[in-house]
Amino acid sequence: VAMWIAVALLCCAALPRAGGSCPSQCSCSFHSLGEATKARTVLCNDPEMTLPPVNIPADTTKLRIEKTAIRRVPGEAFHLLHNLEYLWMPYNSLASLSGIPFKGLRRLQELRLDGNNLISFPWESLAGMPQLRLLDLHNNELTSIPPDAARYVKNITYLDLSSNKLMTLPQALIATWANLQAVPYFPNDNSKIILGLQDNPWVCDCSLYEMVHFLNFQSPNIAFIEPRLKCFTPRSLAGVFFSQVELRKCQSPVVHTSVAKVKTILGSTVLLRCGTTGVPIPELSWRRADGAQLNGTVHQEISSDGMSWSILGLPVVSYLDSGEYICKAKNFLGATEAFISLIITDSESTDDPNANGKGTWNGKASGMQAAAYNDELVARYIITTSTVPTLGAGAGTGDGLLLPDMAQDSNPQNLLVSPTMGQQEPERMVRSVRVIGDADQSITLAWKAPMAKNTTVFSVLYAVFGERDMRRINVEPGKNKVTIYGLLPKTKYIVCVCVKGLIPRKEQCIIFSTDEVFSAGGTQKLINVVVISVACVIAVPLTLVVCCGALKRRCKKCFVRKPKEIQESYVTFESLSPGAKAKGVEGEYLTRHTPDESNRLLSARSSVDSEAIAKIEGQPNEYFC
Repeated sequence: VAMWIAVALLCCAALPRAGGSCPSQCSCSFHSLGEATKARTVLCNDPEMTLPPVNIPADTTKLRIEKTAIRRVPGEAFHLLHNLEYLWMPYNSLASLSGIPFKGLRRLQELRLDGNNLISFPWESLAGMPQLRLLDLHNNELTSIPPDAARYVKNITYLDLSSNKLMTLPQALIATWANLQAVPYFPNDNSKIILGLQDNPWVCDCSLYEMVHFLNFQSPNIAFIEPRLKCFTPRSLAGVFFSQVELRKCQSPVVHTSVAKVKTILGSTVLLRCGTTGVPIPELSWRRADGAQLNGTVHQEISSDGMSWSILGLPVVSYLDSGEYICKAKNFLGATEAFISLIITDSESTDDPNANGKGTWNGKASGMQAAAYNDELVARYIITTSTVPTLGAGAGTGDGLLLPDMAQDSNPQNLLVSPTMGQQEPERMVRSVRVIGDADQSITLAWKAPMAKNTTVFSVLYAVFGERDMRRINVEPGKNKVTIYGLLPKTKYIVCVCVKGLIPRKEQCIIFSTDEVFSAGGTQKLINVVVISVACVIAVPLTLVVCCGALKRRCKKCFVRKPKEIQESYVTFESLSPGAKAKGVEGEYLTRHTPDESNRLLSARSSVDSEAIAKIEGQPNEYFC
């Protein structure tokens, strides 16, 4: 009997521990899940609680820890809660969270962590919660989501990431949502997945392209808590809705160089150009392959077609500047490089037989010497600018096409003397290129091409002297004159005329300065003004004298002449019969029309003499002047 009593007491003592007692800082409640099943709910909301309770009953299905001072969750906090389905921990002070506390929670369906200070979330822990459907991370400090998160959210049908510090989302996550066909978490939800992405500082650049496209053309099984998302940066798009922005897809950088090798003379100025395309715009940098320090300046610019250019200027090059130069383009997608070889030679080794060793002209030589020096500048310009100039759209009919790439020729001068295959030499020869007209910001260029055909199309290439970019204007067939607009005042230019598609020779190019052209034009205009002024000074007094004299004679006649003479001063109408005239009368009429008739008709008494003409009675009269 005593033994049975002891066993009964042990069983009674063990009954409370099987269900577990409610923690001292929490409250417990039960709700019915069926006729014989009850679910336990534990609520802990003590503001002074700093750690989760350790004696939570094992049969708890819903745990709410709210508005406490808990900053971390120990790894063993929820290990015994195998029946837990709802874990709510909103508005605590959680700053970090690992995946260890969530091990064994395979029945968990809801995880609410909103209103904390989490800067990251253990996305890999979702793999141990296959029944999880709701994840609320609203109002935290999340700055990014790793691409691997896309592998663990396939079963999540309600995900709230709003009011965080997210600037972009990984493309893998966007693709997962776009292709997801999940069962809805809430009943009667029309198979829609609910996402909360609002109130984040989204950066509207190419990295957000997939997300903007996803929102604007969303899948029918996706619903957003707030679909009208806004850009936060850049400043030009701040506050603009995603539906109103047009973003470009990210692209890796691509490097473009005009030539792979540059050959120039000692002491000249060399410009090495490197262009790149990519989204976002890549950063360009220069370095030497041998690690030596760069002896030049770098200038960055963006062309009208969106290409970014970097220009490395090497003034007064020496033999130490010879070698390979590396241009590197880099953005967050990657980097790429291009090589340009620079070869420095002395003036005697150039292919120009008329090259001047001094390289300067003092302006005191004869006209032939000045012309020779001008030709030398043209030849040096074409060689120094790396054989084939880069062409852009000019002011006129320029189409911005590039000339054929002939940079593989090791001798740049050969490009200037070798005609293109299939092109006859006389047809490409343009002669007597000259400036014949000018305006404030334009010049008129003329040339001769006696051997050209009526179908030959000429190209006019021009650029600021010293710059490599040359703009092109295509001239219609049969014309040998063109006006170039948009020039800068007081600027030296080089202009070349050649058959379209060919490279100009040095004799087809001239150098001019707009200040000299404009001065000449101003002198001519001044001469025209002076001539017109002198003509006016001489002509106006003479005209006034003549007019005054004529007016004086007219007034004198009007006041002196008698009324009868005034009436006779007009030619009257004579009545002549159209019928037959008497012989004597007809003869008298004819004798009056002598060679002096014109003088008589101009006299004041002409109407008196005309009264002698005979009239035949009975016939209708006709009047002649």
